[in-house]
Amino acid sequence: MLRRYLMQYEAVIGRRLSAKSLRSYAVAPQAQEQINDTPYSADALENARPYSELSGPSAYEVIRGFLPGGEFYKKPFIEGMMEFSLRYGELFRFPAMLGKPEMLMDLNPADYPIIFRNEGIWPKRRGLETFTYHRDVHRADYFQGTRGLITSDDEDWANFRTAVNPVLMQPKNARLYLNTILEINDEFLERIRHIRDPHTLEMPDDFHDDLNRLTLEGVVGIALNTRLGMIHKNRDSPECKLLLKSIRNFFDYSEALEIKPSIWKIIKTPTFHKLMKSLDTLTEICNKYIDEALKQIEQDKDGKLTTEVGKEKSVLEKLLRIDPKIAVVMALDMMMAGVDTTSSTLAGILLCIAKNPDKQQKLFDELQRILPHKDSKLTIENMQNLPYLRACIKEGMRYYPIITGTMRRLPNDVVLSGYRIPAGVDISISSNLILRNEKFVVEPNKYIPERWVRNDPEGRKYHIENPFLFLPFGFGPRSCVGKRIVDLELEVTLARLVRNFVIEFNYSTEKAFIPKIVFIPGIPLNFKFEERRE
Repeated sequence: MLRRYLMQYEAVIGRRLSAKSLRSYAVAPQAQEQINDTPYSADALENARPYSELSGPSAYEVIRGFLPGGEFYKKPFIEGMMEFSLRYGELFRFPAMLGKPEMLMDLNPADYPIIFRNEGIWPKRRGLETFTYHRDVHRADYFQGTRGLITSDDEDWANFRTAVNPVLMQPKNARLYLNTILEINDEFLERIRHIRDPHTLEMPDDFHDDLNRLTLEGVVGIALNTRLGMIHKNRDSPECKLLLKSIRNFFDYSEALEIKPSIWKIIKTPTFHKLMKSLDTLTEICNKYIDEALKQIEQDKDGKLTTEVGKEKSVLEKLLRIDPKIAVVMALDMMMAGVDTTSSTLAGILLCIAKNPDKQQKLFDELQRILPHKDSKLTIENMQNLPYLRACIKEGMRYYPIITGTMRRLPNDVVLSGYRIPAGVDISISSNLILRNEKFVVEPNKYIPERWVRNDPEGRKYHIENPFLFLPFGFGPRSCVGKRIVDLELEVTLARLVRNFVIEFNYSTEKAFIPKIVFIPGIPLNFKFEERRE
């Protein structure tokens, strides 16, 4: 069925953007200034210390550390990396092992402008190799060579990215989905009022599941113009439960195979087979929804039924006019990758807001000016003037980052931390691991949204000088393609929650998140939501 729809749209001609246009979608002005700096001279390369002098743990030290009885056994991989950084410095070599090439761990933000200045027009980074295997080998019949953004490189990646950027990366296009997100948020507020304890007004221990359902419903609404009913109507359906379980398994198994030492490239382990099964399940369920959306689009060639009144056409429908294969794979990737990432980010922001009532009050005062009543509607126009809302979100993402950073494989030699790094070495830019380090951030363990408010006298002294230190969505052409949509989801949800409720969290936030590929809440999210008076 899917192939028939792909063939139908195969003749449609798509847009293509230049490399310069591609970069312009994602580079912040501050960072762009540093990218345009004159690169260091060839003399710097000659005078740098040789790569061979750069230290790091041996393969034996790493493998032994994570085996039973080792110092990192049953600990998150990131804890091991931080311990190695104490032993070997801010830049150290992580050894090649079990079929994976050597990698550099870089915790020195002074290196980051150099890395990004030399990434090239088609930046490369090591992807999830098990994910690539699933698409290139295990399910080659389905993907037919169209990998998607996560696993592709070079011209294949550039063609995919230039097709989806106009639809997803322009802020004005993302805001067109405001009504869809508002509708889903109305259901979420009803859900909170329904499940909170009538006496304590607190959420149950599994509230993280509700956050996952909220974000998945939003992604599907935008990607397919379809409602799954995961918040209320179909929340107990076996298919919805299986979809959420498969997404969680995908991240769990990927960490075991991609991050921790694994022999899956040599011997296909039980965990590897579990991951393939989870990815198969995700592909089949998501394909079912995509196929239904494709049928609806075909039946509505005049565009009178597909788009509901007051809503924008789905991402799938827009991309079909550019490239049908890209449209289907992008919709699939949005559904697979847009759940835990957004829900964990939202959980971290809510913890910050709940634990800092003075900041929450300041945010409420800003919101009340444009939303005088609880049921006052957010619009594209009145959302333009909410600087403190966006500052609260940024600071929450700094305080509780959900990924370690990003990665690059540079096309030429560079000098990092005084060492000459050969071209082609994988470099882990672990910026998010040092966002709570007082060496780089003023009062890092305080939640201070003012540090992100432009021209704020109080916030100026807390401003982070290095623009490459805070990269929650990555950087440049390879930054997260869903950034604009995630921004919209976070802004709408936080605004609606703070306008309707006084939010508290009356428990410890120690070890609030478990550091995996995507950090997930490690404590019950027993938020208290007390109704605000009009």
